[in-house]
Amino acid sequence: MSNWTVSLSAGVGTMLAITALALIGHHNQEYWLLMAAFGASCVLIFAVPDSPLAKARNVIAGHSITAVVGVVFVTFIPVNALSLGLATGLAVMLMVLSKTVHPPAGANPLFIMLTGKSWGFLLFPVLTGAICLVLLGRVYHLVRMR
Repeated sequence: MSNWTVSLSAGVGTMLAITALALIGHHNQEYWLLMAAFGASCVLIFAVPDSPLAKARNVIAGHSITAVVGVVFVTFIPVNALSLGLATGLAVMLMVLSKTVHPPAGANPLFIMLTGKSWGFLLFPVLTGAICLVLLGRVYHLVRMR
């Protein structure tokens, strides 16, 4: 495939996935299936789908693990420069140990701690959004191959 074809496909796939998550999760001026890191996840899912970093396991578990770390830290530890660094370092370490490295998920502890997200954030948007994103990516690539 040409670079133009790959580029266009990645852009269209990303646009469709983010639009779908926004439409599905729109309620009272909130988009409860979206978070900024999902834009970065789309780069891997749609531009380099064969990358180990774009595997469903990595996307879903990577986001989930790092989000749990962020919520645990924001719940029990005061947010400061050290706790932000510790949480992010621990999240990366856990992704590496569990073999679920997904670089966009590395942003989750920082975002969660800086915005004061709570336990509900783990289900919506993190887990539900990541699962939807993976499913949308799979469907898109299956349809595109036909």
